[in-house]
Amino acid sequence: MSITDPIADLLTRIRNAWKVKKNIIVVPYSHVKIAILKIFKEKNIVKTIKLKEENNKKFLIVYLNYINNNPPFEDLIRASKPGRRVYMGYRDLRPVRGGYGFRIISTSRGIMLDSEAKKRKLGGEVICEVI
Repeated sequence: MSITDPIADLLTRIRNAWKVKKNIIVVPYSHVKIAILKIFKEKNIVKTIKLKEENNKKFLIVYLNYINNNPPFEDLIRASKPGRRVYMGYRDLRPVRGGYGFRIISTSRGIMLDSEAKKRKLGGEVICEVI
């Protein structure tokens, strides 16, 4: 069984864990997921990320962060999907939720926050929005 959208799967696992106040999730390894999780770590959504290898398969063990027993953000929304890609130029990048949220964008210089992409004058594919 293969997942058609592994990033959406990652976001859904985090959302579901938030709903049941789960501290640890396990996701299959990929470079893109590592880049997204590093941004989540910067934004205090994730405490730590550990790599585990079992039977030649790599997994990421993700420890989620809670603030006063509540998730740090309301929702994780997958913007660009396999059937419908969403792109934004750096001029189109506006603050999400008046600056309380953020976007993760895949640019030619790697995966980064929308604020960083705007500073560097880079556009790209909008991976997700965190509100």
